Amino acid sequence: MANKFDIAEAREFEPDRIVVGDFIQWKRSDLVDDYPVADYSAEYVARITGGGASEVKVTGTEASNYYLFTVDSATSADFETGIYHWQLEVTQTSSGNRVVVDTGSFEAIVDLDSNQADPRIHAEIMVTKIESLLQGKADSDVSNYSIGNRSLTKLSFEELMNAREYYQREVVRYYNEEKVRHGRTGSSTIRVRF
Repeated sequence: MANKFDIAEAREFEPDRIVVGDFIQWKRSDLVDDYPVADYSAEYVARITGGGASEVKVTGTEASNYYLFTVDSATSADFETGIYHWQLEVTQTSSGNRVVVDTGSFEAIVDLDSNQADPRIHAEIMVTKIESLLQGKADSDVSNYSIGNRSLTKLSFEELMNAREYYQREVVRYYNEEKVRHGRTGSSTIRVRF
């Protein structure tokens, strides 16, 4: 494992997942041929899915053969957890004109050092909530009711079961992807020996 604080060990390209509150750095050496650091600047602009009020900007530091991007721990501690969509903007220093040269996304995940942090993914939270609703259905199985000019219709037992199964599959898919990301085999891996 490389030292993540060492500039020489900075990963090429942006991370796809970060922990809120971590120091993050990466480089883009693929840009310098078309956009030499002497004549251009590069900056990432990101916004959380659903449009948060905050905009994340990360300006590249120019090195001789790459742009280096760093986010200190204090800055990333202010990130909300969720999926961010980013664009990489290159600006021509002489004219001030800019172009978007790349786009993508990253996930900001919860820092387990934070008080009250819930490490579960959305699908796990939903499974828990649906199971709680299913338990409540056994006690009061009224599907809809009206009071005055307002009415309420609850999900049926079958709809809740289908939703629970969907989210359970999402949980399994997520943990399989995590296993593969860490170099282990997921439940969908088929091993073959010749």
